[in-house]
Amino acid sequence: MTLISYRQALHDTLRSEMHRDDRVFLIGEEIGLFEGSYKITAGLLAEFGPRRVRDTPIAEEGFTGAAIGAAMLGLRPVVEIMTINFSLLALDQIVNHAAKIYGMFGGQARVPMVIRTPGGGGQQLGATHSQNIELYYAFVPGMKVVAPSTPADAKALMLAAVRDDDPVLVLENLALYNTKGEVPDEDLPADIGTAAVTREGADITVVAYSRMAAVALRAAEELAATDGIDVEVVDLRSLRPLDRETVIASVRKTNCAVVLEDDWLTYGIGAEVAASISDGAFDWLDAPVRRVAMAEVPLPYSKPLETAALPSTDDAITAIRQTLDAVARRR
Repeated sequence: MTLISYRQALHDTLRSEMHRDDRVFLIGEEIGLFEGSYKITAGLLAEFGPRRVRDTPIAEEGFTGAAIGAAMLGLRPVVEIMTINFSLLALDQIVNHAAKIYGMFGGQARVPMVIRTPGGGGQQLGATHSQNIELYYAFVPGMKVVAPSTPADAKALMLAAVRDDDPVLVLENLALYNTKGEVPDEDLPADIGTAAVTREGADITVVAYSRMAAVALRAAEELAATDGIDVEVVDLRSLRPLDRETVIASVRKTNCAVVLEDDWLTYGIGAEVAASISDGAFDWLDAPVRRVAMAEVPLPYSKPLETAALPSTDDAITAIRQTLDAVARRR
């Protein structure tokens, strides 16, 4: 095990996969000479050259389409889109081509490509650069969408994504890049579609992903220390496929749940999780499923307003206490 940052885990994994398989190449804006807006690709142009690390014009639809064609012909492109907000410019290529080709052509062609892109607020980048719109892609059959919350998962899920024969979107929350954690030295790909119980507990289940999975753990530790509340935390890790079984099994054990998400409440990932809990654990629930999400507004640039709009550890703790209070009243 090695203690490294989330950023370093992504960099090292891409580098090792490029050494392992010469079909893997990187393509995107400013990933070569500038070494990436968030320095994930630092040093890779110098090591692998412009054939394997390809700088592109500011043309998301164009270079994403080029990567799809390359993948269909046997290469394994890793596309960096500078921010998930800019992926909207490539929406047709991702949704109508990458996600559909395998099915439309009866399995005669595959698209083994990765789209890795950061998202999330808290960095004062304004409303058009701070969105969590992974729901757009998790909604689409034919896509796989993963959301690592730790450096270890950043490595394991990126390994799985690069080696997968289907298009995979890897969501990287900006707030996680500098976080550190223990990462296995071995190259062990994750099982895409499998959630992780990151903290065992008996009193309540908290389901989250990406940055909010870290928030869930902080809330759980604080409640254990101050209130003696034993919170179980389920990190989804994968948004499509969604591991409903792990979530349902946890709620059947604890009998109540809170879902945390970093995007808007209406039509969010949390709505799908809550519906899955209702379908699979309704008779076990002692209180309604509560959801914590960001305010239903374009994210403000002002730091105090941005902080107020984003879900916090305190918001998670309040929702957990309210849910357990509802359980106590029923009993």
